[in-house]
Amino acid sequence: MLRIIANRMLVAVPTLILVSMLIFGLQKLLPGDPVMAMAGEDQDPQLIATLRVKYHLDQPVPTQYALWMRDVAHGDLGASLRTEVPVRSLIAQKLPVTIQLAIMAMILAIGIGIPAGVISAASRGGPLDYAANIFALSGMSIPNFWLGIMLIFIVSVRWHLLPSSGYVSPGEDFWLSIKTMLMPAFVLGAALGAQLMRHTRSAMLGVLRTDYIRTARAKGLLRGAVVVKHAFRNALIPIVTVLALLFGELLAGAVLTEQVFTIPGFGKLVVDAVFNRDYPVVQGVVLVTALAFIVVNLCADVLYILLNPRLRRS
Repeated sequence: MLRIIANRMLVAVPTLILVSMLIFGLQKLLPGDPVMAMAGEDQDPQLIATLRVKYHLDQPVPTQYALWMRDVAHGDLGASLRTEVPVRSLIAQKLPVTIQLAIMAMILAIGIGIPAGVISAASRGGPLDYAANIFALSGMSIPNFWLGIMLIFIVSVRWHLLPSSGYVSPGEDFWLSIKTMLMPAFVLGAALGAQLMRHTRSAMLGVLRTDYIRTARAKGLLRGAVVVKHAFRNALIPIVTVLALLFGELLAGAVLTEQVFTIPGFGKLVVDAVFNRDYPVVQGVVLVTALAFIVVNLCADVLYILLNPRLRRS
């Protein structure tokens, strides 16, 4: 297991370097000049020259990238061009919000998608299968922003059951924080649960057709035991892969959902930074997001080994 983890870590280093190069290079294609926006309406030439020197924007792009990577290697992601707040501080403020939303959404997605997928595969062609597929198609077809607006109108405005927007830290008021994040988590969880249901159903159908499942049924084992104990366990590896990808997407930030519910997470942070030409914030957020993807996929690889002992010998 340690050898597999070490190999994944070796792959992670060039991946992060490639991502950093793409981040730094592509954002230079964005229209507009951040220095001109920082200089204000007067746009004093001396101030513009000073700002370019301060943020190394007077240097060639390769030199700018080398200077940025040098700082990143020392744990310095730079400071916001707009507010001069360190990017590390901004990430430390926004990341817990996104992690909380991602965890709650994944709990709802797993609670909805996996049981629905297992039941759908076990009763293929039956009423439950059709009902689960209708749920999946609806979850993938309904736009998140529309579902969020409808929930705010019905649950908050009409029924007064949950807060309509905003964010409260769990440290301030745990239950109010859960209530505030429940609707956005449901909006994301319903869409992810629909995807998870389809993948779970596909994985289960593949396993249910195998010879050892037919043998287990021929031995007279209960149908529930065959489905849950034998089929579901062997279908977990592709499901874990999907879970890792979906969780990585959530950590990248759910932009529309965060905008609808006014949640100060990663999605809102990076969108505001792009519109403001705040390069250090964009670079820092995307780099941390890429690192989160790598960590999540590393955890998925470890789960593969735990779920399938045959992989330990590979």
